[in-house]
Amino acid sequence: MTDVEVPEGLRYTAEHEWVADAGDGVVRVGITAYAQGELGDIVYVSLPAVGERVEAGTSCGELESTKSVSDLYAPVTGEVVARNDSLDGSPELVNSDPYGEGWVLDLRLDDPAALDALLDAAGYRAQIS
Repeated sequence: MTDVEVPEGLRYTAEHEWVADAGDGVVRVGITAYAQGELGDIVYVSLPAVGERVEAGTSCGELESTKSVSDLYAPVTGEVVARNDSLDGSPELVNSDPYGEGWVLDLRLDDPAALDALLDAAGYRAQIS
């Protein structure tokens, strides 16, 4: 799948999450266009509560599609400072706008240098091609 959108300026995980630096030690997290395409139509999203701590590489939520249930993995360690409550009533936003209205979490990073360990757009493209 080489025609999948992979925006420059974001960081990516091997588990198909994207991370955008929102400033002040906070990042916005979502799943990639490739991931939502593989999952199919998202019908339910389960996210951690604001204030919960998440650990990089561990499951912190679930995405349920018409095909399967997949874990959402925390791309970095930190505290949940916002969650996309719009997904409660409109989980399909993950499919229609994965890099915009379909974002899932905002996290306050424990270590901003953790972003350096994630893939850049070229690295992620190479992984999914």
